[in-house]
Amino acid sequence: MNKALNLLADAPAQMLPARELMAFTLATHIILVPLGVALPFITLVMHHRALRRKDPVALLLARRWSAVMAVQFAVGIVTGTVLSFEFGLLWPKMMGTWGDVFGLGFGVEAWAFFLEAVLIAVYLYGWRRLRPWPHFWLATPLPLAALLGAFGIIGANAWMNTPQGFRLDSQGRPTDVDIRSAVFTPMFGPQYWHFVVAMFLTAGYVVAGVYAVGWLRGRRDRYHRLGFCVPFTVAAILTPVQFFLGDNITRQVYQKQPVKFAAAELVWKTDTHVPEYLFGRLHPDGSVTGGIKVPQLDSILAGGSPGTKVNGLTSVPAADRPTPTQATIVHWTFDIMAGIGSVLILLALWYAWCWFRRRDLPRSVWFFRCAALAGVASVVTVECGWITTEVGRQPWIVYQHMRVSDAVTSTPATSLWIMFGIVVVVYVLMFGAFLGVVLRMSRRWRLAGTEPDGGDGHDPELDTPYGPRRETVEATGGAGPPESRSEPGDTR
Repeated sequence: MNKALNLLADAPAQMLPARELMAFTLATHIILVPLGVALPFITLVMHHRALRRKDPVALLLARRWSAVMAVQFAVGIVTGTVLSFEFGLLWPKMMGTWGDVFGLGFGVEAWAFFLEAVLIAVYLYGWRRLRPWPHFWLATPLPLAALLGAFGIIGANAWMNTPQGFRLDSQGRPTDVDIRSAVFTPMFGPQYWHFVVAMFLTAGYVVAGVYAVGWLRGRRDRYHRLGFCVPFTVAAILTPVQFFLGDNITRQVYQKQPVKFAAAELVWKTDTHVPEYLFGRLHPDGSVTGGIKVPQLDSILAGGSPGTKVNGLTSVPAADRPTPTQATIVHWTFDIMAGIGSVLILLALWYAWCWFRRRDLPRSVWFFRCAALAGVASVVTVECGWITTEVGRQPWIVYQHMRVSDAVTSTPATSLWIMFGIVVVVYVLMFGAFLGVVLRMSRRWRLAGTEPDGGDGHDPELDTPYGPRRETVEATGGAGPPESRSEPGDTR
């Protein structure tokens, strides 16, 4: 206990506000990331279905989702840019020392953001201005740009977990940088695919949850059915895949970051036949209270047999490992993530059973209640995953090479707390505006109706910000501008 208190006392005063500011901005930004990474793909799946089957309802959904995608991307650009600046402002010693080694990831992410912005602009502008199939094919690079952005940021984070691709000179500074080795670190593959699949299934459950709520409120038309089925199917297919990817990355952490694994599993002493704790709390003396103890299970999960040796937290000095409180946080977030993932597998199996049995959605209201909650639950798992990754690496900001306390800014703590307060206010206003815009769009679409003709002889999408205004159509005698006139087989 005294050692833990001494470690806290030795920490710079500015480390706590710097950590809190970084944690807040990352936690808020990550809420938008699933839609930024996966919504373009889900939208294009719906768009392709609309064109292939000449389905106006699917086309209506694709157009509306593209509007949400644009609004989300605009907010995500702001929050992502703030995070990039914070790396330099809050952790200047890390960027000054290691920026030449792993900074390429941030450059790739910036270029991906720029490319995605251009592609989204082209996609939105193309509605009613381009022929259907050329418009669709011009948008197909969008998901690839989103994956490229994820490649950049996960490459940087994976390097921080398993740094390589450099040699240290006599002064301890990195030299002889091998960019390829620095990007493709041992944790890059497991982290990248685990992250990407998490983004896709989270976005699928979030989008489907919106239409599940409508279904529960009695909106049982084809619009809500299709809006639910396509994203939920994407998520349901990927959920069991994520289970195996999660198991793989856990084993990789066991091999490459044994101290982080020990924190996630509350393993105090190195031993075999190590029990698994479901929740519980680690104390400074190594004891665990609360939770459910399952004998030998941790060794079995780590290496496939009860005799597998698992390194404990005491295998390294106290200064080189997470504190008991940090280990407890990591353990809880890991268990919450795994628990929610297991429940989502059951939900996906329920959906698959009903679909293959009678080609229809489950009829139970409880299924749609669970589906409505699945989006929120998925976002919680994403938050828990990042907490596990970042807190489990403590006290290192670059694993086994630089501590967080050595990388923090020298800016006075008071200034950082003021900055933190300003960021909180700005983010609350920004996210409030984002929700207000999305809810207003949803209300307008609901009033316009779910059928493409809007029920009054004109397409309700004429009034949206990504198509010709109604006054434009009236000024041209109802025909619309030349580029928006339909051709034979045009489903617009």
